[in-house]
Amino acid sequence: MQEELNILLQAQYPLIYLVTSEEERAEQALALLAQTKPPKRLYLWTVTHGIVEYGQPRSVTQHNTVSPEAAIEWVMRQREPGLFVFKDLHPFIDSPAVNRWLRDAIASFKGTQKAIVLMSPVQTVPIELEKEVIVLDFPLPTMTELNQVLTTQLDQIRNRRITTETREKLLKAALGLTRDEAEKVYRKAQVTNGRLTEEEVDIVLSEKKQLIRRNGILEFMEEDETLEAVGGLDELKHWLKQRSNAFTERAREYGLPQPKGMLILGVPGCGKSLIAKTTSRLWGLPLLRLDMGRVYDGSMVGRSEANLRNALKTAESISPAILFIDEMDKAFAGTSGSADSDGGTSSRIFGSFLTWMQEKTSPVFVMATANRVERLPGEFLRKGRFDEIFFVDLPNAEERKEIFRIHLAKRRREIERFDLDQLASVCDGFSGAEIEQALVAAMYEAFAQDREFTQLDIIAASRATMPLSKTMTEQVTALRDWARQRARPAAASVAEYQRLEF
Repeated sequence: MQEELNILLQAQYPLIYLVTSEEERAEQALALLAQTKPPKRLYLWTVTHGIVEYGQPRSVTQHNTVSPEAAIEWVMRQREPGLFVFKDLHPFIDSPAVNRWLRDAIASFKGTQKAIVLMSPVQTVPIELEKEVIVLDFPLPTMTELNQVLTTQLDQIRNRRITTETREKLLKAALGLTRDEAEKVYRKAQVTNGRLTEEEVDIVLSEKKQLIRRNGILEFMEEDETLEAVGGLDELKHWLKQRSNAFTERAREYGLPQPKGMLILGVPGCGKSLIAKTTSRLWGLPLLRLDMGRVYDGSMVGRSEANLRNALKTAESISPAILFIDEMDKAFAGTSGSADSDGGTSSRIFGSFLTWMQEKTSPVFVMATANRVERLPGEFLRKGRFDEIFFVDLPNAEERKEIFRIHLAKRRREIERFDLDQLASVCDGFSGAEIEQALVAAMYEAFAQDREFTQLDIIAASRATMPLSKTMTEQVTALRDWARQRARPAAASVAEYQRLEF
């Protein structure tokens, strides 16, 4: 970033828009650039104090420069090389007077070593200035900068010797935070337990949860269940366990690329969403749910697209992370006819998301689920978008037995009194969610009669349930036929059969 800024200043670009919320860190970077040849004086403008030279107390202001128009006029009168930083000018930039003064200033800067830098966390560029301004995002602190913050904090406590592994975990947990946020959360961890160790990583991650909540479009999800709470799907579990250390430095040194993502297709209620949630526990990465309903905003043109860009930018800022999109077939259905229904907004969002998936270099693993494959745009299914496409079918007899064992063990310590083989046989054609609901219905029946539920209660509740595989036979059959040759089976038994058949 500093190199790019230096090139722009050397090339005499008159107007630069720096998008950042870290004013102090950005000022320090600009101060270093102002010292390069030819050296420039650095001035800062705020609506509260007017123009103040960098390094001077705020009380030393230039006269009558509080208003943006007066400040820009003052800048134009200066003869010596200078870098003039205007903080938070975005509320005034649409004013005809301010807009005109900026254009006059740009014209007067030709052939001089003067430049205006607009510094703000909000990007607002009027049409009149689009051809004149260069917009740059000031990057968040790198691991090296965060390491300096952590070292400073460790120097303030007595027990400052930590292992290299602990230091790496504390630094990775703080990636995506500003320098001030990192300083505060390291102090919070130290104040809470009087030390900074691997156990304080959760406290550092809590600051990221606040970052997600402030975003409003992403949702930070926490899951207490582990991968062992998912019955069956051994082939899918094995694939995920193989990649549990895929985002470590050791994997990069080995030469492995970062995983891009996976798409899980399948019958509703068969554990697709639970797999996504438990993967975050397995990999030790934050799980962010992208709610496409919150992305769409018809209040003004371009707002929906901006919402998606901000959400993806936030996800990248706290990476490595898992970005979870549940029921993607509903989120992006109907994009082909978007021009008639919403002016093309859905198509533009879909295109932006596809481009981001293809070109992203940040370690954000996209985990998507879908029930209706025919509703998914074909662009999603081509190779390169996802590392793998898995198909989750209805559980077989052995998997239904395991699902019963998991759900019974959650509710009762002693499950030996239940015949799991019989229960698995009775629930042929049931999904995992339907098995759980049959068990819950049996418990309600017994609870209403003030007694313990039994095997017969579960059988009666199961026979009273009409599974989705029977009510939606055509849909389930069509999905199976599509997935047989196009997706990888999540169940180990099916995968092994296909390998033998091949």
